[in-house]
Amino acid sequence: MKIVLEHLTKVFPGRGKNAPDVIAVNDLTFEIPDGKLVGLLGPSGCGKSTVLNLVSGLLKASDGKVFFDDDDVTGIPAEYRGVGVVFQNYALYPHLTVEKNILFPMENFKGEKRLSKQAMLERAHQAAKLVQIDGLMDRKPAELSGGQQQRVAIARALVKQPRVLLMDEPLSNLDARLRLQTREEIRRIQRETKITTVFVTHDQEEAMSISDLIVVMKDGILQQLGKPQEVYDSPANLFVARFLGTPPINVFHGRVEGGKLLLDGQAVLKAKRVPDQDVYVAIRPEGFIPQKDGALQCGLKAVEVMGRDVSVVADHPAMEGEQIRAIIPSTTRVDDGAETIRFALHPEKVLLFSKSDETRISAALK
Repeated sequence: MKIVLEHLTKVFPGRGKNAPDVIAVNDLTFEIPDGKLVGLLGPSGCGKSTVLNLVSGLLKASDGKVFFDDDDVTGIPAEYRGVGVVFQNYALYPHLTVEKNILFPMENFKGEKRLSKQAMLERAHQAAKLVQIDGLMDRKPAELSGGQQQRVAIARALVKQPRVLLMDEPLSNLDARLRLQTREEIRRIQRETKITTVFVTHDQEEAMSISDLIVVMKDGILQQLGKPQEVYDSPANLFVARFLGTPPINVFHGRVEGGKLLLDGQAVLKAKRVPDQDVYVAIRPEGFIPQKDGALQCGLKAVEVMGRDVSVVADHPAMEGEQIRAIIPSTTRVDDGAETIRFALHPEKVLLFSKSDETRISAALK
């Protein structure tokens, strides 16, 4: 099922006298291909959950349209859209067993969709087996772990055989190890069912790890849509570059002059065919190469050994913020007693952005 949003807008009236209206979603237009898992990503308050509620029909759009394939579903109530929703708090019925929680949506089917008791039981057990909780059908939610409760919520959404599956921050209540395990399970289930899935999260690592495509939002506005690695490597603007990546990208105030990229007057790379101008220079943590004759000299503050990698904490006069964080292989030796460290830079890990509007500047860096 392909999902198309056309100029989708949601405005909430201001609360209180003379309070301004809040534009939660602002003229949003993009397409989600059939059978893909799309991560809707952005900071808290960016409008991603509102988008999910507009797609599901739980909220009415102020303007714009929602299509499922070629069907305009904008005015269709939520119960008739054929969507399955998994909420952040799971929303399980505490007094019902796992089996009865999964059966509940089917018991409300009417007309041609109405199933026999046996057919409902078979479908419930198939859904439970898919999410690997078929041995827990007699338990109640209080007897389950957080991850198991999440699987019950997914099974309950899938048992309706929805055209679209919507998940609103479904892993936020789980601990780190369980989040990793559950997100892998969500990806497996989505691939097996081939249901078009929209996965809302503020965790960029989570979104990038399981999504076919990611949609990055800010203040209700689409910033970029693309494959996770493509968006990471080629962010459309400085906001996207800053939002994606752990540790975050390092941002400097720089200048292009005479075909060279300068940081505090130091020429660190060649920048051919870029007009002379002040720029933001963003360098991924993995873009620093410790080198005795490296072009970029920084003050060394700390060396943190993390097992597989080493984190080098440094500073530089052109740096925006307090410190640089570079990630290097543990096999690279750094003198942690030195006052300074020099780096060469991976050109493909160095990104330039306009000072005026923070959009990406295409540049051939060497």
